[in-house]
Amino acid sequence: MSFRLAAYAVCIEDGRVLLARHVAPEGGGSTWTLPGGRVEQGEDPFDAVIREVAEETGCTGVVDRLLGVDSRVIPAAVARAGVEHQNVGVFYRVRITTGPLRPDPNDDIAESTWTPLADVPTLRRSSLVDIGLTLAHTLPATGHVPTVAVGGLIQH
Repeated sequence: MSFRLAAYAVCIEDGRVLLARHVAPEGGGSTWTLPGGRVEQGEDPFDAVIREVAEETGCTGVVDRLLGVDSRVIPAAVARAGVEHQNVGVFYRVRITTGPLRPDPNDDIAESTWTPLADVPTLRRSSLVDIGLTLAHTLPATGHVPTVAVGGLIQH
């Protein structure tokens, strides 16, 4: 089983959420997701989320609060590497302070955009989007939400 620790930004402003369009390197289409990604060895997830926001969107942000943690095991049949994979995601509410949105020329992020919250259910998106939005809207005391069902428009 492979393992990844990641930090994700939930940026909500004026009824919109900041999403990044991830394009699969092997040509498997694109999926909307939250800005964020791998926590590097020795890096604090708090610092990683701000770094990832800057890399993927071109914007500067500040962490307002910890929202929660999600842990999921992705079966080998649908995992990108073809082996069972565990992703532990640390979700933060992040406020964008400066910078125009721009794509990351060195990554798989084709674009970032402020998306009306009402439009999110119609998007082909990562389950991370639903987890992050649920955490942001409910602020559970435990920092944990029930498993988000995957299927249809929602991808791992």
